[in-house]
Amino acid sequence: MTEGSGAQLEFHGLGRRAVIAQFDGGHISSDGGALLLREVEQRTGILARMAKQFTDFRDPELIEHSVETLVAQRVLGLALGYEDLNDHDRLRFDALLALACGKRDPSGQDRRHERDKGKALASSSTLNRLELTLAQVAEDERYKKIAADTEGLDALLLALFFEAYDTPPKEIWIDLDATDDPLHGEQEGRFFHGYYDNYCYLPLYIFVDEHPLCARLRKADSDASDGSVAELARIVPVIREHLPQTKIRIRGDSGFCREEIMAWCEAHRVDYVLGLAKNKRLDALSATARLQAQLEYLRTEETTRVFEEFQYSTLETWSGERRVIVKAEHFSYGANPRYVVTSLSADEADPRTLYEAIYCARSDMENRIKEQQLDLFADRTSTHTMRANQLRLYLSTFAYVLLRTLRRLGLRDTDLADAQCGTIRTRLLKFGAQIRISVRRVRIAFSESFPAQAIFVQALRHLQQVPIRAAPA
Repeated sequence: MTEGSGAQLEFHGLGRRAVIAQFDGGHISSDGGALLLREVEQRTGILARMAKQFTDFRDPELIEHSVETLVAQRVLGLALGYEDLNDHDRLRFDALLALACGKRDPSGQDRRHERDKGKALASSSTLNRLELTLAQVAEDERYKKIAADTEGLDALLLALFFEAYDTPPKEIWIDLDATDDPLHGEQEGRFFHGYYDNYCYLPLYIFVDEHPLCARLRKADSDASDGSVAELARIVPVIREHLPQTKIRIRGDSGFCREEIMAWCEAHRVDYVLGLAKNKRLDALSATARLQAQLEYLRTEETTRVFEEFQYSTLETWSGERRVIVKAEHFSYGANPRYVVTSLSADEADPRTLYEAIYCARSDMENRIKEQQLDLFADRTSTHTMRANQLRLYLSTFAYVLLRTLRRLGLRDTDLADAQCGTIRTRLLKFGAQIRISVRRVRIAFSESFPAQAIFVQALRHLQQVPIRAAPA
């Protein structure tokens, strides 16, 4: 209870009617849609399996918040729009969130200590201990007694990716991208990046369509492609094991056009389409196409694109010649040539198709990264150590997976079937609910005026068609 919770508040009247209020409504939550996320969890076990990647060395006799409920609380909080640990000092009172996290006592009345009565969920300080997990825990460690297995978390992302397919796809495109994660403190590993003009991390993201396969935090003093080969060497064999008939191809911008990556792909039968930074030699080789585009623009005064291909190799770094596509574009501001290097043959894709339909499709991954950063706070890396900040990135990534799974399983054939995470949250998850708890039932009362009632009901019915997943061993 907060100060003044029992006081009557008076507002400007409505005609002859007095308008009064009190903080006495019982358990009311602003996150009624969290129940849908609970249904997703019951059928996929995403959060339970994530929790299995932590080893808990705490005394079982003293634990009131299991690792599973701590993980659920943090990930669900991100999915519902709560970016800070400090938010959870108030969310502790939220009976509906406690229910969604699997708390058997959502009202918190059965807590051991009187000071904790009514607070079903963990405080920010307890959650912080989860985020500050170590790779190994010393026996004499007093507070940091939970160890996170990052390799296990990486493997789980791949497992969830495979589960998303009812039938194996004929081909998949693995998209690689890097972005800045601005820093505003003295975090471990911070460096000033000249291109982004700030102190930051430079995380590497790897997606297939909307499925995240990797979210790796890196120092900003590294090349955009650093670590890519190691991640591909980890990911590709697992994909081949689970999807042996699926063609694997990678795609990235010019930051990933490196001999090391192309040579690895060629050695492991993986096709690639990569952006290629323009230079004088490329401009010379594409002179005819660029002139043609210019002349066509002068004739029509409309943006003109001419596509052409040629063989090209750098003077020193490439091991041999490779197929390069030029998009020779001319518009009101002048020439705008773009280049792409690929292992795909002309029979597999002509120059226009390769650039417009294949290469440009990578822009969708940029939207996925924006979703994680803007909607799910993937750039909230404000702890001191890189390991803790990497764990925060994992938490955000799994929050994205949870919402994406809700979209895939629950929101098909609805107006939100293609909605971004922020839209799903605003329209479907953020609405009022009253929770009434008795010995025999928990009753939830939703607002009669909730605009997305029909979508909510349809999503629940879709989810209820998916079998309940057995708890992980």
